Amino acid sequence: MTVSRSLSIVCLGVLLVLAGCGEKKAAEAELPRVGVQRVEPSDFAASVTLTGDVQARVQTDLSFRVGGKIIARSVDVGDHIKANQVLARLDPKDLQTNVDSAKAEVFAEQARVTQTAAAFVRQQKLLPKGYTSQSEYDSAEAALRSSQSALKAAQAQLANAREQLSYTALVAEADGVITERQAEVGQVVQATVPIFSLARDGERDAVFNVYESLLVAPPSEHAITVRLVDDPKIQTQGHVREVTPTVSAQSGTVQVKVALDQVPAGMELGSAVTATGSSQGKPSVELPWSALTKALHDPAVWVVGEGNKVSLQQVKVIRYLTGKVVVGEGLKGGETVVVAGGQLLNPGMQVEIAANKDSGVAQ
Repeated sequence: MTVSRSLSIVCLGVLLVLAGCGEKKAAEAELPRVGVQRVEPSDFAASVTLTGDVQARVQTDLSFRVGGKIIARSVDVGDHIKANQVLARLDPKDLQTNVDSAKAEVFAEQARVTQTAAAFVRQQKLLPKGYTSQSEYDSAEAALRSSQSALKAAQAQLANAREQLSYTALVAEADGVITERQAEVGQVVQATVPIFSLARDGERDAVFNVYESLLVAPPSEHAITVRLVDDPKIQTQGHVREVTPTVSAQSGTVQVKVALDQVPAGMELGSAVTATGSSQGKPSVELPWSALTKALHDPAVWVVGEGNKVSLQQVKVIRYLTGKVVVGEGLKGGETVVVAGGQLLNPGMQVEIAANKDSGVAQ
């Protein structure tokens, strides 16, 4: 009986010791192991590739100065034209009638001038001899001056009628390429209504539509390489010439014009081109996607502090990339961020840092 009781006491003691060891191991196992990364800010500049097209530096709309019916059109879209080339004509009948009428008026006034001039010459001869009065002489002189003024007015009217008649021919003002046609033969058009769009020969721009968020910094003065989409080997250099001050209501973009230093063969008007550039760098931290969590509604990360205790830190993500995010605000250099194993963490929880040769954190 005594031996059995002694064995029971010994077994109970052994069980208590084992239970204590199990509790100690369980307590040690409660510390979650996490992977970390030390914060090292660097200047991040996003690389952006844009697609646009080649356009003429100067583009103008060509229109008639007078209204009428189009009776002829000698060019089409894509045609290369020369300065002073006739592109289209209006029916000249009505304006030709005005010219004829003005000519008749000029002839009539010339006859009156001839008549009044002869009368005035007679008065000049008769007055010294006393065969006419001073009043008759003055009247003859006034009639001559009046007829001369009327002749000048008729001649000006004729010149205006002829000028109006010349406007029935639409003439190119410079060399270039027709990029658009807005009217057809037989159509009645009003003055100043665009008939053709002309891309003038000369300097060329590569035009891109860029989202406003990419232009938070002033454009770089460095040269930009512009490449042809169909054949990237065809390329040239350019620089930003103009950025439109307003955002398009339809696309939410602004237009950026890159002046091309030279236009290589194959990079024709309207060709699709690409340009790659980088925005101005700003201090930021690159972290893997696994580091990112959420504090209520805002992005956040777990930061390991004193005693290996974690806290939730809100951050501002400025860009999402493949496999990683770029944090612009919320972290300081030297801080330690949890990048793996943060799914079950709570604020103030103590963690065990897993060995990571890339983390830069001493174990």
